[in-house]
Amino acid sequence: MGATGAAEPLHSVLWVKQQRCAVSLEPARAVLRWWRSPGPGAGAPGADACSVPISEIIAVEETDVHGKHHSSGKWQKMEKPYAFTVHCVKRARRHRWKWAQVTFWCPEEQLCHLWLQTLREMLEKLTSRPKHLLVFINPFGGKGQGKQIYERKVAPLFTLASITTDIIVTEHANQAKETLYEINIDKYDGIVCVGGDGMFSEVLHGLIGRTQRSAGVDQNHPRAVLVPSSLRIGIIPAGSTDCVCYSTVGTSDAETSALHIVVGDSLAMDVSSVHHNSTLLRYSVSLLGYGFYGDIIKDSEKKRWLGLARYDFSGLKTFLSHHCYEGTVSFLPAQHTVGSPRDGKPCRAGCFVCRQSRQQLEEEQKKALYGLEAAEDVEEWQVVCGKFLAINATNMSCACRRSPGGLSPAAHLGDGSSDLILIRKCSRFNFLRFLIRHTNQQDQFDFTFVEVYRVKKFQFTSKHVEDEDSDLKEGGKKRFGHICSSHPSCCCAVSNSSWNCDGEVLHSPSIEVRVHCQLVRLFARGIEENLKPDSHS
Repeated sequence: MGATGAAEPLHSVLWVKQQRCAVSLEPARAVLRWWRSPGPGAGAPGADACSVPISEIIAVEETDVHGKHHSSGKWQKMEKPYAFTVHCVKRARRHRWKWAQVTFWCPEEQLCHLWLQTLREMLEKLTSRPKHLLVFINPFGGKGQGKQIYERKVAPLFTLASITTDIIVTEHANQAKETLYEINIDKYDGIVCVGGDGMFSEVLHGLIGRTQRSAGVDQNHPRAVLVPSSLRIGIIPAGSTDCVCYSTVGTSDAETSALHIVVGDSLAMDVSSVHHNSTLLRYSVSLLGYGFYGDIIKDSEKKRWLGLARYDFSGLKTFLSHHCYEGTVSFLPAQHTVGSPRDGKPCRAGCFVCRQSRQQLEEEQKKALYGLEAAEDVEEWQVVCGKFLAINATNMSCACRRSPGGLSPAAHLGDGSSDLILIRKCSRFNFLRFLIRHTNQQDQFDFTFVEVYRVKKFQFTSKHVEDEDSDLKEGGKKRFGHICSSHPSCCCAVSNSSWNCDGEVLHSPSIEVRVHCQLVRLFARGIEENLKPDSHS
């Protein structure tokens, strides 16, 4: 019937949904397969064959068959049926994953136990799976459904997968960040945050900050080489936009995210540090926006009583205000990357661009370390100055339900670079055309007033605070070659905007930003190419 031990292939004739099936388990391929086999022998798998990778099996349980009645004649020979149930991942539409179960019926108890033992041994060998997690739940974020979402959709899956948890329901802002600085995190295999992008940002800041403190790294130093944490972060989306989850998994579905955590997926992601005058302001993983997006977030903070409608209201108000801001953007092009912002190649699971770019960046850093090539001080910085409606820097596509392509559709999660998008002063009509392109498939950078660069560092100095930040400016003069353009003077009286840093307001207009390649890891695998949904449930 089959060989003993997990190293040998296992082949049996079992029953699935009252149909006689050939079932195959090949440890070398780590795939469980089954197909209809009505006649004697196993037969060859046909087009209707089902399969599930061992890595996507959640758990295997012995099924209680007592008291079950099988009226079909096919079952009459099985006087004492034995069964086991495989709980696994099933792919659905729009990148969603579902929890599915398949029950296999065996004619003999010994055969049933052999299958159970073999499958469980293979699951035990999957060392990337978490066993003990720290969970933070924000009960206030989004529509205030975080606790219910966790209890209804996530906790049953964690229990099924034998994952133990310590749960903290947060009561005030920054509690998650403060907790991560104080507690012993060595006993956990990962941190899970249930909430929106703000909750994720709290956990991110706590984990990065705690890791740097333990490693003796000064986060306030703009050139500090940050140390990656060994812990992964899981995001259970329960916010208003859930941009980070949407950009890394392809959906903001809580069950999908929980299953990525259960199977132990891992995705390395870039993080940008944002400094002002040698002080760390914040870390950013999605959007840094000055001008349009900075004004929206600043205005919406005053209108929290409106709920989620405040973003629409502030967005319309900011669009009609049509303020532009004068300043200087200096940036260091990311020459190590193998992609470009307009190459039409989005970041996907197993991304070649992220893998190759990281290798090239490491080579670049080794050469600089041994003095074989010029260090940052004499690298080719570029400068663009003028009047801008918006300055956006994205470490990811920033996709969400409203904007499926995001602010930069070809931005990569782990290539050590950020896409810097400059929108110069233009008419309201042209700016509206640009914004509309975020909702469709057209190239949103195909305008004369829009420039996009892939960078690994950039600085911005507002014209109205150049004296205040003269240290940044003087340092820049030595190594910058200007590419300035003359534009008509702005009619706006407003001098400075604020920066929108992943949904939080930064009041200092002058900042220095550096991308840290693959600094954190998520329980995710990146957006998978659209595959045909599974049919093994």
